[in-house]
This record gives sequence, structure tokens and C-alpha cells, in this order.
Amino acid sequence: MSSEDQETYRRLAVELRILEGTADAMQSRLNLISAALAELNVARMTLEGVEKENPEAPLFVPIGGGSFVKAKLESADKVIVGMGAGVSIEKTIAEAKTTVQTRISEMEKTMTSLRQQLIQVVNRMQENRDELEELTAKLSGAEKAPDVPQA
Repeated sequence: MSSEDQETYRRLAVELRILEGTADAMQSRLNLISAALAELNVARMTLEGVEKENPEAPLFVPIGGGSFVKAKLESADKVIVGMGAGVSIEKTIAEAKTTVQTRISEMEKTMTSLRQQLIQVVNRMQENRDELEELTAKLSGAEKAPDVPQA
């Protein structure tokens, strides 16, 4: 195998490792987005449920670890919505539902885009693997050629 082929082989191997790391990072981001999307969908369904409840309706408020506290709904008109960076504001149920739905839409767009990017990375990885296989076969053939007796 020529030095050019060896250099190409090394370059492809390094690029493949980088692409594998990129794919792993993208998959981790997809998992985080999926979790956030699931949480937003729960928030949306909860807002829809609260909207239909009467004041003083009994509630179970999750406190983590599968544990709940009994509470009563003080008002079904307003909720506190986290806006990010530790900031929360009071909104009507309708405004909160709109905010949550907007976030869901943004997350879905991000997820779609990230999936497309991941597909491109995986395709590039496959191209590199195919090229590496060809170069490996070429290298194997070049190493065996001198050992073959000439007729």
C-alpha cells in the first residue's frame, strides 16, 4: 500500500472516531430532548385537567420519588409557569397552555433537526467504514503479493 493509501487510512480512521463521538453526543441530546418533551406533554395534560376542576378540588402534588402531598386547588384560573433561568411568572391557564404548546413545538422541531443530522453522521460513518474496508483489502492484497511465486 502506498504512503498515500496509508495516510488516507489514518485520516478515515480518525474521522470515524470523531463521527462516532459526535453520534453518541447527538444521541444523548436526543434522549434529553425526549425526556423534556415527555415532561412538557405531562404539563400540557395537567393544565387541561386543572382547567376543568373546581376550586377546592382535592389534588395529589408530586414531591419526587413517587411520593405525593394532598392539597386543594385554590384557583383554577392562574398557574405559575417557569420561564427559564430560575424565573417564573403567573399566567392564566390559557396562556400557560399556549406557552407549553409553543415549547413542545420547538422541542419537536429541534428533535427532527437533530435526527436528520444524526442520519447524516451515521451515513458518513458508513461511507468511512466502506472506504476503510476497501483500503484494508488493498493493504492485505499488497502484503500478500510479494509472497506469491511468479510463474
